[in-house]
Amino acid sequence: MKTYPLPIYVQRFFTERLATQLHASPNTIASYRDTFRLLLKYAADQIKREPTDLQVADLDADLVGSFLSSIETARGNGARSRNTRLSAIRSFFKYVAVNEPQLLHHCQRVLAMPSKRHEKRTIDYLTRTEIEALIAAPDPSGWSGRRDQTLLLLALQTGLRVSELINLNCGDVVLGTGAHVRCLGKGRKKRATPLRKDCAKMLRAWLSERVGADTEVLFASNRGDRLSRDAVEEADGDGAPKTCWAKPRARRGFYGY
Repeated sequence: MKTYPLPIYVQRFFTERLATQLHASPNTIASYRDTFRLLLKYAADQIKREPTDLQVADLDADLVGSFLSSIETARGNGARSRNTRLSAIRSFFKYVAVNEPQLLHHCQRVLAMPSKRHEKRTIDYLTRTEIEALIAAPDPSGWSGRRDQTLLLLALQTGLRVSELINLNCGDVVLGTGAHVRCLGKGRKKRATPLRKDCAKMLRAWLSERVGADTEVLFASNRGDRLSRDAVEEADGDGAPKTCWAKPRARRGFYGY
């Protein structure tokens, strides 16, 4: 009787499906990794076998269902986090179903598990006063302050995600007639977002100061490399927010500017 060792399929799912076929973002891979870390530990505890000894068939709909319930009760996760975990598990079983038709019925039972309904947050916008306060927060007398001010204005006007902002290169900014910024967004999709005149003006000044090649990072750290997500949220030496990212990202009010 053929067996289906779980470790083999999990490894292939991450290396072949996510990394090679889908070109998933590092954030997506990290999220899926965390889900399977929790799931494998839970399954090993329930079945009383090491994760390396588990079979694909061990992860049935009943076990997945009890796992999702446990992360809500034991870990205090909300419905949104639960659905994110379930989405990762579904993606894995879709991969297994395509590659192992013998397990199709087993996979279908997991794939049929519904997401949990939850109340969606209302998206509102930053007020003019809040916008002006954010842009004025960095000190423009210093190099890092001018960088942060430019980054903030670009974020407020375009709604780019923090990962998209820190991955921009100098060549991604197109000025002149039809000024816009190009980025590789969620799902590896390329898009161009138009720029208002005030943002284009500030970017032009920043690029003149930055003096970077098209392939060099647009918003560099003090060491000249790419900013990290943490660096975007931290405070600099004088206590002023580096980019004041936490509040606008939470309220997602960029498009109202």
